[in-house]
Amino acid sequence: MSGALAGRTAVVTGASRGIGRAIARGLAADGARVAMLARGADRLQAEARAIGDLAMALPCDVSDDTAVHRAVTDIERELGVPHLLVSSAGVFRLEPVATTTEAAFTTLLETNLLGPFRFMRAFLPRMTARGDGHVITIGSIADRATFAGNGAYAASKFGLRALHQVLREELRGTGVRATLVSPGPVDTALWDDMDPDTRPGFTPRARMLSPDAVAAAVVWAAGQPATVNIDELRLSRS
Repeated sequence: MSGALAGRTAVVTGASRGIGRAIARGLAADGARVAMLARGADRLQAEARAIGDLAMALPCDVSDDTAVHRAVTDIERELGVPHLLVSSAGVFRLEPVATTTEAAFTTLLETNLLGPFRFMRAFLPRMTARGDGHVITIGSIADRATFAGNGAYAASKFGLRALHQVLREELRGTGVRATLVSPGPVDTALWDDMDPDTRPGFTPRARMLSPDAVAAAVVWAAGQPATVNIDELRLSRS
């Protein structure tokens, strides 16, 4: 069944699992043609096949500038300039600042902050020239709240929020929209090695949001009339 996004094109990073996969599925179900990006080629291709003709798989590590450039070239060749860019790829690490290595800190910044920036920088000039586009960034409760052991992740997500807010100012009147979707804890494989159910102060997985709930918010925001911008959505489990 097609909806408000029929005939639109979308790019979704981190699309092989979790939130990104749910978003890709939701956009395609609403009629958008979706370029799915993630690092693992085999899993990504399987997920694209499961969606069907509206999905295409493009293996890409968003922390690698060369890989991003190659993916952008492929996207524009196959789809043209996309109408929708959803940055969902991310990595998470818990460690005190005092023991976090520079390499670990840099890894989170490269993926969570520079990754979205690379795609914004690639597509925004042509989106604004066309006068049509929508940049949706997946944030986190950690883009506005701090927790012990969350130094690198919070730095990347606070930075992402700042980038979104600057982008909103720069895009006013261009016809290109920008939305930040900031969910609370989401039940994805990211938690598999951490077992939050047994860690004091952590949300049990049964009380987390589902990836489909986040995807529904993204599809809703993307489907609003061109004259409506959803500046920010904060999602929590009711």
